[in-house]
Amino acid sequence: MKKRLSIAAALVLVALNGGAGAAEYPARPIRMVVPYAPGGASDFFARIMAERFTAAWGQQVIVDNRAGAGGNIGSDIVAKANPDGYTMLLGTSGSNAVNPSLYAKLPYDAKRDLALIAMVASTANILVVRTQHPAKSVQDIIRMAKANPGKVTYGSSGVGSVLHLSGELLNTVVGIKMVHVPYKGTGPSMIDLLAGSIDTVFSNLPPAVPFVNEGRMRGLAITTAARSPVLPNVPTMIESGVPNYDVASWFGVMVPAKTPAAIVEKVNREVQRILKTPKTQEQLKSQGADPMFKSAREANAFFHEEIAKWAKVIKASGAKAD
Repeated sequence: MKKRLSIAAALVLVALNGGAGAAEYPARPIRMVVPYAPGGASDFFARIMAERFTAAWGQQVIVDNRAGAGGNIGSDIVAKANPDGYTMLLGTSGSNAVNPSLYAKLPYDAKRDLALIAMVASTANILVVRTQHPAKSVQDIIRMAKANPGKVTYGSSGVGSVLHLSGELLNTVVGIKMVHVPYKGTGPSMIDLLAGSIDTVFSNLPPAVPFVNEGRMRGLAITTAARSPVLPNVPTMIESGVPNYDVASWFGVMVPAKTPAAIVEKVNREVQRILKTPKTQEQLKSQGADPMFKSAREANAFFHEEIAKWAKVIKASGAKAD
């Protein structure tokens, strides 16, 4: 009888301690992993969230860029982390919805080991060239690629990213063969583009907007069906003669799947509060990004839907990363 009482008391203590831990969260610094190199859209969104979390919670949120393997290295770190809310991932459509089907084998199970608990933003992508490049339009790139098969190059943030697939989609739709050059993030691809090492880059809008506005890069086309208000003079792919072309990227906060519900809800509420502030909305919209509002349950359901959607696209295209 005493043994049964001891076990029951222990369970009560565990429950009470778990509740207190969630209520006190965060009680120490948080690590937010970005699965790409600095300078890209995921890094941009992570730093906004980290700054706002730090101010709201009084605990430092440290951005940790862990690039490599198309985002799989950083994602794996978080998937295998202690599910206590102190290790987060700034997940993306490419690294976390595309990669489960693009790679023959991942070091973790995306649906089992990770949960998308708060959406941050979505953004169109853009095809850019350096201003010295002779191409003035998407049709110029298409003509160059047809005249020189396998010679025109395009960079992306990595194998399996939505930016990579944006290029493959263009290849498929118009019947060309641009050569993909993968990087560990958009930032490094932009450096090589400006240096003239590659012809073009598919980028998310946030890192590209300053370069286009400064006249260092030329925007050839927006990947979504509508033009972006931050670059209103850049036509869409559809307007540029590429039919049925509509691609966007999303970004969100992810955690290990077994993270306590109370912590998940607290993070989600804080992200939504941050996204509703005028300062954050202006930061996002100035870079061509749109805030996304979803509950934790809605966000994770969306994540699973995205995995299924991209699995069909990848199966149909025959694309592989390894």
